[in-house]
Amino acid sequence: MSRFLVQRCALLLVTLAAASLVVFVVLDILPGNAAQVMMGPDASPEAVAALAQELGLDRPAPVRYGQWIAGLLQGDMGESHAYGTPVAGLIAERLALTVPLALLAMLLTAVLALAAGIFAASRHNRAGDVGMMALAQIGIAVPNFWFAILLILLFSVKLQWFSAGGFPGWADDPLGSLKSLLLPALSLAAVQAAILARITRSAVLEVLREDFVRTARAKGLSERAVLWRHALRSALIPVVTVMALQFANLLAGTIVVENVFYLPGLGRLVFQSIANRDLIVVRNCVMLLAGMVVVMNFVVDVLYAWIDPRVKQR
Repeated sequence: MSRFLVQRCALLLVTLAAASLVVFVVLDILPGNAAQVMMGPDASPEAVAALAQELGLDRPAPVRYGQWIAGLLQGDMGESHAYGTPVAGLIAERLALTVPLALLAMLLTAVLALAAGIFAASRHNRAGDVGMMALAQIGIAVPNFWFAILLILLFSVKLQWFSAGGFPGWADDPLGSLKSLLLPALSLAAVQAAILARITRSAVLEVLREDFVRTARAKGLSERAVLWRHALRSALIPVVTVMALQFANLLAGTIVVENVFYLPGLGRLVFQSIANRDLIVVRNCVMLLAGMVVVMNFVVDVLYAWIDPRVKQR
C-alpha cells in the first residue's frame, strides 16, 4: 500500500506541475497588454511601460513562472492588478459563495440521481426504465447555462418565485442567500444527476444479479427490502466514487452559471479578471480549480485501492 501511495503522490505532483505550466503558458501568450488595459487606450507609451515594469510584466516568462510557483509554495498568490488587494483574500471571499453552491448542487445531484437510477433499475426494460433513461439522456445533452436560462424564464419571470439573479450575502440574509442559490444549483445538478443516474442504474442492476440477492429473495424478502437493504448498499461503491469526481467538476462548472445568475462567486471573478487582463488572478483561480480536480482524482484512486486491493497490483 505504501508503494502505491508513493506512486500516486508522485503522479499527483507531476500532474499539478504540468497543469501549472499549461495554465501559465496559455495565459501568457494571450494577446493584449495588461498594463495598457489598466491605463486605458489614451495612455502614453511611457506610462504603459512604467506600469508594466512595476507589475513585472517586462521580465522573461520563465522568471515570472518561477516567481509565481515560489509564491504558491509559500502561500502567497500575489496582488491583484485591478483590485489592488491580495489575490488570496479575493479568492477566499468568492469561495464563500462558490463552495456552498457546489455543495447544494451536489446534494441535489445525489437525491435526483439515486431516485432516478433506483427507479429505473427496479423497472428494468419496462416503460419506467426506458422513460427515465431517455430523460437522463436529454439531461446530458442540455447545456447547463441554457437550462439555467429556462429556469429563470419559468420560476423568475413567469411564476416570480425566485429572483433572476443577485446574492444578498450570508451575513445580511442567510435564508434569502440560500434561496438565491437554488436555481443555480439546480441548473448545475441537472447534467451531473443525469450522468449519475445512469451509473446508479447500471450498478444496481449488476448487484441485483449477484448470488446474495437471490438468497435474500429466496428467504421471502420483498423486492423493496431486497433493493434498499441489500442491493443499494453494494451498488453505492462506484456511485460514491463518481460523486467525488463530480464535486470537483461542479466547482469548475460554476464559472458559467454564476455569470448567468449574476452571482459574485469564483466564476464571476474569473470572468471579470479576464476582461481586466488581471492575469495573476486568472492564473490562481484556474490553477485552484485544476488543482481541485487533480486532488479529487487522487482521492478517488486511493479510495479505489482501499475498497479493492486488486487496484494496487495494476
